[in-house]
Amino acid sequence: MLATSLIEASSVGLRYPTGRLALDGASLAMEAGELVVLLGANGCGKTTLLRCIAGMLRPTAGRVRVAGRELGELSGNALRDARMALGMVFQQARLVRRRTVLANVQAGTLGRHRTLAAALGWLPSCERACALSCLESVGLEDFAPQRADTLSGGQAQRAAVARALAQRPRALLADEPVASLDPEAAEELMRLLRHLAHGEGLGVLCVLHQPDLARRYADRILGMRAGRIVFDERPGCVAIGDVAGLYEAVAA
Repeated sequence: MLATSLIEASSVGLRYPTGRLALDGASLAMEAGELVVLLGANGCGKTTLLRCIAGMLRPTAGRVRVAGRELGELSGNALRDARMALGMVFQQARLVRRRTVLANVQAGTLGRHRTLAAALGWLPSCERACALSCLESVGLEDFAPQRADTLSGGQAQRAAVARALAQRPRALLADEPVASLDPEAAEELMRLLRHLAHGEGLGVLCVLHQPDLARRYADRILGMRAGRIVFDERPGCVAIGDVAGLYEAVAA
């Protein structure tokens, strides 16, 4: 892996107190401007790896570096500052339904304003302009004053991307962001993620269960099985059998 990679996970292991091994030497690297898709069966460790990269879980082995900073060496405010480089997008949009779309996106700026006033929703006026710009970047600027519960599923997920962008991250980690979307909305979101990588220079690491979407949009596809990365290839080099092997039952 390159020393200059935006994200590096090196031989990451995670064993829970119960003894279950969730990650077993998983390694990956991602550069700015790449859209990398992680494929694998449920329970193979994809989400766990994303959470380790995001600093939400601490590995029991190996290391994670984000923008040159090793997360395992950080704690408290230093860890929170390092995590600002990573925006998260989840399977569900997790918007506050009764608040406006703009207010939801502005919540992405809270990491820059760790005060009681900010926690109560009083943010500097400049953050409104930032949030509006992020909404424009995902094609939702006209929806800013609407309540979040008026959005369609695809619109809500794009608003969640805008909220992550309001954090001003260098990379986006997306955990099954199209799982609850219809095919048209899923294609639209994947086009947006590709644009953010290729057009805006973000690194995008995306967990998917749709090999066809991965082949159409990814710069690289990583296959994960039993807590390990078992292949890392350009889409055109990934055979049908390679993908099928990810979903075969693992022997006990």
